[in-house]
Amino acid sequence: MSKLSKLSSSSPTTLSDDDLQIAEELTTAYHRMTQDLSQVIVGQSDVLKQVMIALFARGHCLLEGVPGLAKTLMVSSIANLLSLNFKRIQFTPDLMPSDITGTEILEEEEGTGHRRMKYVKGPIFGNIILGDEINRTPPKTQAALLQAMQEYKVTVAGVDYQLEKPFLVLGTQNPIEQEGTYPLPEAQLDRFMFRILVDYPSFEDELTIAERTTSGELPQLQPLLDRADILRLQQIVQKVLIGRSVAAYAVMLVRATRPTEEGAFDFIKKYLTWGAGTRACQALLLGAKANALLDGRVHVSSQDIRDVAKPVLRHRLVTGFTAESDGVTTDHIVEKLFDMVREPAE
Repeated sequence: MSKLSKLSSSSPTTLSDDDLQIAEELTTAYHRMTQDLSQVIVGQSDVLKQVMIALFARGHCLLEGVPGLAKTLMVSSIANLLSLNFKRIQFTPDLMPSDITGTEILEEEEGTGHRRMKYVKGPIFGNIILGDEINRTPPKTQAALLQAMQEYKVTVAGVDYQLEKPFLVLGTQNPIEQEGTYPLPEAQLDRFMFRILVDYPSFEDELTIAERTTSGELPQLQPLLDRADILRLQQIVQKVLIGRSVAAYAVMLVRATRPTEEGAFDFIKKYLTWGAGTRACQALLLGAKANALLDGRVHVSSQDIRDVAKPVLRHRLVTGFTAESDGVTTDHIVEKLFDMVREPAE
């Protein structure tokens, strides 16, 4: 584990000794979690790190990968390590909003016979929510997640019910089967901090997975953190130091994705119809702060911005027909922006 860096006296703000101690606890906890998760999840270190960044930065993730890559196992294992309440919702075409948020039922009191409406909470009331194949349900049901993801509450019959924090939504999508699916609208996609691509494992990793999962039960993970610990660690993420020039670099990257922006690059005008909004700037800064902490630093560099740029931007950029015909993806565009947008002097 690397020692936490301290900024010079020229830094705009400083962290207290208590803050530095909490930051070091987060770094240590992350390394322990990575080590324990490797007993169950082979490979996928980048995916695991991005999920942890989103958790500590209070964001949500969209996981995209073919079936059988242990996405559900990964999420449930993280919930076990963190002593969090894990709920899984299987999204299907007949799923109703009330199946997610809960509903009111008519209840009769024993003895008096009086009847009253009682609210029965749905599976959204958990800490880590796995929305499996989230694009298989109609937009009306997809929208049931919007308020919960943004405001951490559910409104039923005019009454607000607060969700317990920490609260993390992880939606999964299958990039192969698109028949009978309902693509997520841009407004809902923007609620996800990261869009994480879960790729096939390497040969060695896949061989290890095949041998390990067919020779006995997987090891049981012991909790490393509890709910109070996670809330405390989430607070320290926002205190991570970031210079104004590095923050400006993140904003410049986002603004460079907009084809209508004055001075927009030619390849942006050619391949994109819409660029990222202001929420992408917020996600870049928070993600970079959490990334720095997990690496044992309490200040953000431009490299931290680049490390989280693809998962932050890839679902916020709308490509046109030319990009599809030329085989240009949003990841290709972000990589091109790294070459075109000037880094700050550090």
